Amino acid sequence: MGAEQSTFTASKADTDVLIVGAGISGIGMAAHMKMLCPDRSFAIVERRSQIGGTWDLFRYPGVRSDSDMHTLGFVFEPWKHEKSIADGPSILDYLNRIADERDIRRHIRFDSKVVSADFDSAAGYWVVTLEGKDGQRSRVTAGWLYLGSGYYDYDKPYEAHFDGREDFKGEIVHPQFWPENLDYTGKQVVVIGSGATAVTIVPSMADKAAHVTMLQRTPTWYVTRPAKDAIANFLRKFLPEETAYRITRFKNVKLQNLFFKRARTRPDKVAAFLTKRLKSLLGDKYDEKAFTPPYNPWEQRLCLVPDADLFEAIKAGKASVVTDRIERFDATGIQLQSGKHLDADVIVTATGLKMVMAGKIAISVDGLPVDFADRYYYKGAMFSNVPNLAAVFGYLNASWTLRADINARYICDVLNAMKSRGMEVAVPKLAPNHHLDEDNIYDFSSGYIERARHLLPKSASDMRWRLNQDYVRDVTWMRDDPIEDGVLQFSHPRPATAHKAHMAAAE
Repeated sequence: MGAEQSTFTASKADTDVLIVGAGISGIGMAAHMKMLCPDRSFAIVERRSQIGGTWDLFRYPGVRSDSDMHTLGFVFEPWKHEKSIADGPSILDYLNRIADERDIRRHIRFDSKVVSADFDSAAGYWVVTLEGKDGQRSRVTAGWLYLGSGYYDYDKPYEAHFDGREDFKGEIVHPQFWPENLDYTGKQVVVIGSGATAVTIVPSMADKAAHVTMLQRTPTWYVTRPAKDAIANFLRKFLPEETAYRITRFKNVKLQNLFFKRARTRPDKVAAFLTKRLKSLLGDKYDEKAFTPPYNPWEQRLCLVPDADLFEAIKAGKASVVTDRIERFDATGIQLQSGKHLDADVIVTATGLKMVMAGKIAISVDGLPVDFADRYYYKGAMFSNVPNLAAVFGYLNASWTLRADINARYICDVLNAMKSRGMEVAVPKLAPNHHLDEDNIYDFSSGYIERARHLLPKSASDMRWRLNQDYVRDVTWMRDDPIEDGVLQFSHPRPATAHKAHMAAAE
């Protein structure tokens, strides 16, 4: 290292990279660091008492992936189960195995919630405040902050307002906080909602309940596929595990990408295809009103129905779909605007998630709060004029893990480039007079996105300044585009006063 270069070492900060969250994104980043940056230290802080994130939090009946595990699984770790549409416990087993086999668990600090993080420009690291289960606060410093904290509020789901809620004499449950010993055997159940969660819960509860009604305001587009991937299981018989997994992953990524693009270019054709498939599955139980959405396929995320389980429950008379609006709850169920009444012993409000940005952490730079809605994404991983910070926000039209893998690989490449240059700070620079054209990459009408648009970072048409939604293009572009692209600037720590002046000019 030359005399002019910094002598900054890991001893200046408690750790090189602090990973927030021990779910898919956090475990994936840790594994990538083990492989690609073995000389860098890292720690994971997790607010819960065990790993898994979403897959540890959700305990509702039938909880499963809504993507195939050959793409929801990591690029570096084959999915070995026979079922490619996996249940929650299987996904947890997968994550726990990776954490143990790759010696990641000892790096995790459980029951530690990140409250705030301030980047100290003079020191060149983040000062992070943690809160333990007992409410006690502590401080840790880290060269980089990697947010694998997901996209929704763990504390508060989205609860739609229903008049008369307090009048209902039965039990009301939100899937995010499922009671451990809820007994619905032989009971009348109404599930409010028609998204991925409702579509999972309805056939699962139908096994024990007297009847389950899915009450929807708006129909949803459904796609069915076998829970077991026959091609994947065939390949595994004759090929090494890693090879079979790589081929299946490639197949599934390509097919999904083609189907999404077809839905955008010929929505009428895709709608006709999905409708024809649904009619063949439901036969005389097909109800046009219940299964004809007022929007095109992939204007909202398609709901996956493995082994057509929802439709089998409907055909068996164990479940039904009602399309109506709620007038109010009453003592015995739900009064609908049409005048009909749905009797219920249990009401499940599968009304959606509440989105948050950066895990509700108070992020600041030299004491100046960062409002992510004022920032542009940089390569779907970092943010304009925010140093040494990366986050994972998965694809809206594909598996979350595809982006988690890309971002983890990219940040490891950035860390290695910084080390080779002897630099400690990396920031995507965007001038105040940038003239970027803002582009709506959230071109989806899903409720959880509509409700959170005011929180979300900006995207431009320029590939460097967007959260792009095309994995097939992204994976090649992120690998081939130079790290030092004229936007990402490496530097040494500098006095806070100078950085404050720069940040104020960049706003």
